[in-house]
Amino acid sequence: MTDEGPRLPAARGPVSAAVAAYLLDRGPLPPAAAVASADPYGDDLQLALYLCYELHYRGLAGVAADREWDPDLLRVRAALEHRFLTALREDTPVHDTVDEALAELLVEPVVGTGVSHFLAAEGELWQLREYAAQRSLYHLKEADPHAWVLPRLWGRAKAAMAAVEFDEFGGGRPDRVHALLFANLMTDLGLDTAYGRYLDAACAQTLATVNLMSLFGLHRSLRGALVGHFASVEITSSPGSRRLAEAMRRADAGPAAVHFYDEHVEADAVHEQVVRHDVIGGLLAEEPHLAPDVAFGVDATGLLEDRLGDHLLTSWRAGRSSLRTALPTAATSGKAHIS
Repeated sequence: MTDEGPRLPAARGPVSAAVAAYLLDRGPLPPAAAVASADPYGDDLQLALYLCYELHYRGLAGVAADREWDPDLLRVRAALEHRFLTALREDTPVHDTVDEALAELLVEPVVGTGVSHFLAAEGELWQLREYAAQRSLYHLKEADPHAWVLPRLWGRAKAAMAAVEFDEFGGGRPDRVHALLFANLMTDLGLDTAYGRYLDAACAQTLATVNLMSLFGLHRSLRGALVGHFASVEITSSPGSRRLAEAMRRADAGPAAVHFYDEHVEADAVHEQVVRHDVIGGLLAEEPHLAPDVAFGVDATGLLEDRLGDHLLTSWRAGRSSLRTALPTAATSGKAHIS
């Protein structure tokens, strides 16, 4: 029996090629030396790690479901994670306290230079489509990586985290699940809404931002970092979403495209307060020793988001695609689905 998830993408180097071959019973796993020498932020390692993580979500087409807990594959995944996490710890400038890390996020610059500022002011429809294709690897599983932390929390932190996740999953209404709202956005932009459809096209910087959530979420020892990551996402989401809604309106991208970001302006403004006061506050009231991990989660998220933003803006300002493979011409909009 095999899972009917997204198809395996083309390999991006010897490590991802070996992992893909092993998943299909066509070859051995990569040697330890190859993993240890791989660029921790590069295409090869990030794709290999993404494939390992995807087994914990919807699986991969042609890959047996029980590969999820294959001990040899898990040993390779651990080596990939070690390479990635070691680099993050070395490269991330971490604030001394959680309050300092969060305070920096709460201040909107007078003159913004990030991706959402660019798209709001001058983004063209082709750039909005690329942005949505890149972000689809996260948004079509939007709340799932953060849900891994729920069994690792208790009391006030757990109740607050579950409340925010409940909103992300539609508050009990399937038509309001945020992943579906993003699929509707993609339909307005003429993009394929199939889960994992743009994995081949996405850059390494995008894969790293998604892998970070799985890395933090799947390890109890990193629960503080996951909460920090979650706080970073929620605090920056509302102002960023306001700008992206403006960009979608200006480009006449469609009502669902605008609605997705309008929804996040309102919802995440509330979530930000809950996460800061109750998720982080509740966690640190119970486990104050996790404060450095929370700060690391905030700051590592910023590091990887900055790397992605630099790639997108450098590509677009040079008039070239940010994707590895070009998008087809926008198709006629239709009813969204997540297959």
